[in-house]
Amino acid sequence: MSETAILGGGCFWCLEAIFKRVKGVKKVTSGYAGCRRPNPTYEQVCTGMTKCAEAIKIEYDPNIIGYEELLRIFFAVHDPTQLNRQGADVGTQYRSVIFPLDERQRQIAQKVIEELNPLYGGNIVTTIEEPGRFYVAESYHQNYYDTHPNQGYCQFVIAPKLQKFQKNFKEYLQ
Repeated sequence: MSETAILGGGCFWCLEAIFKRVKGVKKVTSGYAGCRRPNPTYEQVCTGMTKCAEAIKIEYDPNIIGYEELLRIFFAVHDPTQLNRQGADVGTQYRSVIFPLDERQRQIAQKVIEELNPLYGGNIVTTIEEPGRFYVAESYHQNYYDTHPNQGYCQFVIAPKLQKFQKNFKEYLQ
């Protein structure tokens, strides 16, 4: 049995590296969601004109980890108070967004945002949007951190987020 979650929290390389290490997660795919343009390329997404968000599709076993727990990890490993950016990555394609796939996921997302918002000073800007179709990103974006661990972005941006996750969510490590 498996369920699917689609989340965008800045660069998909960061989220992919983290969620691949979460207990109960079967597969993580980097891609684009919330698009106005069909079959977008990375170059098109980077312009901000497609309205796509860099996102990940998570296939997980709900008997091991629930959607709410995935969202709590999501909020802890990126900054949900930065509008249309994560660190130096700027643009609507890097927005903090949850793409619920049904009404149950939408309600859980709203509940988690309401619960966490006071912890962030009432400044959570994460949106809840219709996913539309999820487009798989180009093959060179898949499993990026694990295949390029010495690349500068991986060392200086992804590795610290991964370390934070490993330190604060030991019970969810595979």
